[in-house]
Amino acid sequence: MLCWHLLTRGEDYLWARPALVANKTRAIQLQAGHPQQKGNRRGPAYTYNIKALRDREMSIATQAERSYERFMSQWKARRSKTGARAPQFGKTK
Repeated sequence: MLCWHLLTRGEDYLWARPALVANKTRAIQLQAGHPQQKGNRRGPAYTYNIKALRDREMSIATQAERSYERFMSQWKARRSKTGARAPQFGKTK
């Protein structure tokens, strides 16, 4: 469902880790045959090499995941007009 919304609305994922996305994008470009950029100029994927930045992005992603888990744990399904019960989110059997 998430992928469908992102693709149909042309939006980026809100909680994406920018340095990780840049690193993965550059790796895909290199595999596709794009030339390597040599020299002193740093590319957009360079920030992934900075451990403090990676750790900060990971902390933000972890915090967002916990927030989402809290939100889903409070989810209360409503009965549809047909009387069928909606699926329960955040609960395991």
